[in-house]
Amino acid sequence: MTTFKVGIVGCGSIAVHRHLPEYHANKHAEIAGIFDPNKDRAQAMADQYGARAYTTVEELLESDVDIISVCAPNVHHASISIAALDAGKHVLCEKPMAASVEEAEAMIDAEKRSGKTLMIAHNQRFVPSHVKARELIKSGEIGAVYSVRTTFGHGGPEGWSADGKDSWFFDQSKAIVGALGDLGVHKADLVRFLLGEEIAEVSAFTSNLSKPHGNVEDNALCILQSETGKLISLSASWSYRAAEDNSTIIYGEKGMIRCEDDPEHSLIIDRVEGETEALQLGEIQTNESQGNSGVIDAFIHSLANGDAPPVTGTDGLRSLEIILAALESSNEKRTISITKERV
Repeated sequence: MTTFKVGIVGCGSIAVHRHLPEYHANKHAEIAGIFDPNKDRAQAMADQYGARAYTTVEELLESDVDIISVCAPNVHHASISIAALDAGKHVLCEKPMAASVEEAEAMIDAEKRSGKTLMIAHNQRFVPSHVKARELIKSGEIGAVYSVRTTFGHGGPEGWSADGKDSWFFDQSKAIVGALGDLGVHKADLVRFLLGEEIAEVSAFTSNLSKPHGNVEDNALCILQSETGKLISLSASWSYRAAEDNSTIIYGEKGMIRCEDDPEHSLIIDRVEGETEALQLGEIQTNESQGNSGVIDAFIHSLANGDAPPVTGTDGLRSLEIILAALESSNEKRTISITKERV
């Protein structure tokens, strides 16, 4: 297999804890270039991984790297991704894909004209319990699915971001969205992955109750309706102070599937006859427990084999539409029809 030279844009926590170590661990990837506006951070990571620290994004894009991982603040995702694709680089972009639907569409257009690959780093698709749940749903294990409840919450980016309370996560001009963009978009993508269908309508409430130093939502509660009428409750929060909650429950005709809802078992099937089956499939990745997310390995594998990436630009766009619709619903106090917007 080919070895791909990798350039990293941004040296925040997502790069330090996920992208850099996962590329380093992949024998078909070589970390060659790193850029961050904070030159000391870029140099520290370059020294650690035997790469070159660049002083501008443009210089990095002019180098011979094959891949650009975009780990910059949300507002820069589209511009950097488009420039990288136009420079002939494959792109792995962090979530949320972009700051608007129009920007996401421009990224997809750039991918098409460049002939390179764009993947969005939605990692919940690679969690073993979620992969198994999708298989069980497709096989009819719990019959027709009626509804889903999914949540993702922790204490907030202060304990995760490289800049703590001063992080760009809390600045709307850089983040665009708060807990919805940090956590909710992952669950929006997961629901689409599990059900194999799109979301048609969104209603939501958002608030800022626990992060007065920020001007983005720290809590969001959304009701989604799929194209076939399935109902999904989706919550995203930076206010789960005691412990992280990353659980998903699928309710069906013949029973229910509980993912990451039990401390001992990653997936539990409760059947209507009373039988329970508990499986331990491996831990879900958390901010406290770092492991291989599977994103980088899947991206490199798709490039090496000439396959479509497992999370396409269109996947990123559809998941972005959901959280932007949730914000619009909360602001305008009405249900937002996503399908009408696509026509």
